[in-house]
Formats: sequence, structure tokens, C-alpha cells
Amino acid sequence: MLFIGLALLIAAGLAVFVNTGAGALIGLDQGQTAQLLPLLIILIVIAGGAFSRRHRAAELLNGVLIWGAIAAVAGLGFAYRGELGAVAARVSSQLRPGIAVVNADRGTATFARGGGGHFEVMGTINGHTLPLIFDTGASAMVLTTADAESAGIDTSALAFDIPVSTANGTGQAARIRLDRIEIGGIVRTKIAAFVTSDEALDTSLLGMTFLETLTRYSVSSDSLELTE
Repeated sequence: MLFIGLALLIAAGLAVFVNTGAGALIGLDQGQTAQLLPLLIILIVIAGGAFSRRHRAAELLNGVLIWGAIAAVAGLGFAYRGELGAVAARVSSQLRPGIAVVNADRGTATFARGGGGHFEVMGTINGHTLPLIFDTGASAMVLTTADAESAGIDTSALAFDIPVSTANGTGQAARIRLDRIEIGGIVRTKIAAFVTSDEALDTSLLGMTFLETLTRYSVSSDSLELTE
């Protein structure tokens, strides 16, 4: 009987909580508060198993406090899910430097500096995801032969007749145009690029033909920010 009465009291309280818009106190609108109710109801049902048995008053009070704390934590997690998601994304970027922390409202993609001192950026070219090294010294996007072939480019049909200077020395490159490139949610099409001959380059480069299409890009001691 005690649990039935307590459940009815909680149910009435939840109804008042939603109807009065009290969820706004923790950052929830009325719709979001209503979406949270099923979770609270499940918690009440689970707690019912404990209340259905005979316990001392102190044990019952402890049970109420524990479930109340769980419900409060769940509510706060739901209310601040956006901020928690941003924190998780930033932690992930530190563990995996090539992954962008995207801020859709600001139109930015931020990358952490890699262990080698370079900014490695994961990009998707014609549906193929590959690592790119941020390089303002590269006048254009530059792909290795292997990355170009993975992106669906027929390198056997290219004319490698443009001399280029790379970290591995001098080599030959072919001029191409990338149909689509996406980096941190920033999408560009028909971007001029080069494909280097075999062994001329170890890693593809994120060069100026992409960077100059951005509103801005900035580099700090430990982060790179690209702005749509």
C-alpha cells in the first residue's frame, strides 16, 4: 500500500511538472520534459520491486534518495546533452587528432595537432576517406597515387608532366579536378589538385586550392580551425 500511494503521488507530481512547464528550470521545454517521463516511469517501476518487499523505514528512505539521484542525473544529462556531446567530441579529437570537432552553428571544424607536430586532417574525396596533411605551402591539393586510385581516379590515364618539389625530393605530377571533397562537414566541389607519381609523396596534402575557398583558417599552438 505504501508503494501504491507513493507511486500515485509521484505520478500526480510529474503531471503537474509537465503542465506547469517546470522543466524550464533545468533547461527543458515542455516537449522535452514529456519525453523524459518514460524514463522516470521505468525507474519507478523498477523501484517498485524494492518497495513491494517489507523494509525498514530507513531502507525505504535510502531507496527513494538513490532513485531520486539517478533521476536527477538522467535529467541533467538530457538537459545538457549538447554540451556533453561537445566535450566527448573534443576528447575524441585529442585521442584521434585527424577527427574534427564540428560546430555547426559557427560553421567551424577544429583539429588537434598530431604527435609529429603536423595537423593531420581526415578528409573524404569522392567517397574515399583518407588522411591529409595541412600544408599552406602546397599551392593545391596533392594526392598520392594510391589515394587518387582509392578515390576512383584512373591514374593510368594521367599525364605526369608537371615537375614538383616534395619532402621526398623532386618528382612529377598530373593535374586533375576533384569532384567532391568534404572535411569536417565543409564540402567543396570541382577543386583543382595534383596527383604525384609513385613515391614522390608519402601522404596527401590539404593545400591552398581548398583552403582559399574558406572564409578563414587559423592555427594556434595546438589546434587548427577551418571556417566554412
